[in-house]
Amino acid sequence: MVTALEVPADMLIRRVAAKLKEKYPQVKPPVWAYFAKTGPHKERPPVDRDWWYIRAASILRKLYKSPEPVGVEAFRVIYGGRQNRGSAPEHFRKAGGSVPRNILQQLEEAGLVVKIPGKGRTLSPAGRSLLDTTAKEILQELAKERPELERYL
Repeated sequence: MVTALEVPADMLIRRVAAKLKEKYPQVKPPVWAYFAKTGPHKERPPVDRDWWYIRAASILRKLYKSPEPVGVEAFRVIYGGRQNRGSAPEHFRKAGGSVPRNILQQLEEAGLVVKIPGKGRTLSPAGRSLLDTTAKEILQELAKERPELERYL
């Protein structure tokens, strides 16, 4: 059985983002998403028009990797970065909390994420299935190019 951790992350995230955009109407960017920065460490908003879906797919993969529930504050740290302060030394800044909070709420509404009160959110069986089936599709495509990968199917 192929898992989501056995295929290239960039391919998995792009493919899951496309599926979220097509099949899950609950997951959609709010009006402000195209104008807002993702945190104080960024100078501009994201350039990619589908960045909301890519971030949602990335959050799903992070939840897949984590054995314990993950909260919004943890995602703020994960997606944070160094803030350029001119001639002063750079400092780490957490990302904004609104983006991961809204994405997690949308994924929860879509049935891909389950909330555990007081602990955070974890992947539901439907979310795990989405990632695993997508990983299997990717591995089948990679096996056509590289036949030695067929033994993992």
